Amino acid sequence: MSVPRPRSRFSNVALALQRGRLGMWPVVWIVMAAAAPLTVVAGGATTGWAVTGIQGIPIAYVAVAVILGLFSVGYVAMSRRIVNAGAFYSYISHGLGRIPGVGASFAAVWGYNAMQIGLYGGFGSVLSGFLSDRFDVTAPWWTCAYAAWAVIAVMGLLRVDINGKVLALMLLTEIGIAVVFSFVELAHPATDTVTFTTLAPSQLVTAGIGAALVTAITGFVGFEATAVYSEETKDPQRTVPRATYTALLIIGLLYAFCSWAMSVASGPDNVVEAARTHGTELMFTLVGPYLSPIWIDLGHALFVTSLFAALLAFHNTAARYKFALGREGVLPGGLGTTSRRTGAPKWGSLVQTVLAAVVLAGYALTGLDPVTYLFFWITVLGGLGVLILMTATSVAVVVFFARHPAHRRGVNWWRRVAAPVLASGLLLTVLYLTLDQFDVLLGVESTSSWRWILPSTFAAAILLGMGWALILKSTRPQVYAGIGRGANSATTDQPPTAATVVVGGGVR
Repeated sequence: MSVPRPRSRFSNVALALQRGRLGMWPVVWIVMAAAAPLTVVAGGATTGWAVTGIQGIPIAYVAVAVILGLFSVGYVAMSRRIVNAGAFYSYISHGLGRIPGVGASFAAVWGYNAMQIGLYGGFGSVLSGFLSDRFDVTAPWWTCAYAAWAVIAVMGLLRVDINGKVLALMLLTEIGIAVVFSFVELAHPATDTVTFTTLAPSQLVTAGIGAALVTAITGFVGFEATAVYSEETKDPQRTVPRATYTALLIIGLLYAFCSWAMSVASGPDNVVEAARTHGTELMFTLVGPYLSPIWIDLGHALFVTSLFAALLAFHNTAARYKFALGREGVLPGGLGTTSRRTGAPKWGSLVQTVLAAVVLAGYALTGLDPVTYLFFWITVLGGLGVLILMTATSVAVVVFFARHPAHRRGVNWWRRVAAPVLASGLLLTVLYLTLDQFDVLLGVESTSSWRWILPSTFAAAILLGMGWALILKSTRPQVYAGIGRGANSATTDQPPTAATVVVGGGVR
């Protein structure tokens, strides 16, 4: 049953993202850039070894890829039926109801804001160090961060396909250098023999594997954003599923291969100590004796561009969530408009830019360590938010297909029940481990109040969103009726589009 749609002062064009801009590969490049492969390989894997003290980080990446593969089965089944830039928010609204959906939307906005803005701390610090070491130029971290901020402010308003081309170039070069370094490492094993110890399944049953899985899953955050770009693809029902599986496969193989190569070059028995000694420099230290300094400098430069690419990708994702919520009236309607010239979510992008500027100013003025308290803490927090949303979405998939038999056509039992149920159980387990070991992820004492203060911000966001949904239900019933329905929630003169799904009884 369709629902009434409120009149809007905005035109249908202004409320629609540019369709047909993206094929499968541009979507893959955008979401893989958000995952920041070189940053994860050089920083995430070494952090995993240093923090957990176990060798099996490579097999942990494989295990997480399998878990997320199960999640993707139900996720892409929903994406074929609901084409909406709101992605998680829209799927949860259709599966679990409008009120939980708005709660999820607030969590999504908070989580993706945390991921994007937190990355500025890493970018600013890494670029500042690079300029000092290579060019003897002293630049405070925040000036470097604001330089990236200015470029991203402009690029966020450009056509999405232009962003895709820029990200593709950055991504392919960083993947290329990571693969080259990995082959050099395999050519010089520490024990004179290439071993597969760190890829052995037996590593999954060692003490501390829970923390390893938690560390590994943070490296995949971003791949799930394929559905966020569904309205801008040429063929959403085909493009989103293919892009999701392709991105996950490439990321999983790359992480497992590159981290395994580092363990071979340092020696499986020595990799933990080496990671604790060298940190993010481990990969560069291992290949340094065998490559020209130019290669090492190039690797460090691409480490910087890897962070920039992730900043741009998450900026675009965060802007599109704001756009989706503004278009439906959940957030101020102005956020739901796009640039007539480029089709970009203009006000969603500008608001994201302003938020980043304010947070950066706060950290710069207070003198807080940008690596620990902005990059590390805030991106870990953002990763937790995405994990919560993935878990809720897996549950929503099962409920959606159970409640709406008409949508089961062409969706077998594996895709609508078995895989989502397995994914829900496994993601709930990882979520529990994440919360249980959040102090380890933050690098604080187990008695620190920060281990529960930061995660509780998502509980607050979800409750705030659910409360707002109840207010909308009683005061703005037309807006409430359009929650999760995409473009049709805000336009009146168009027939139903692909950016929605209308089912018997509507969205609850």
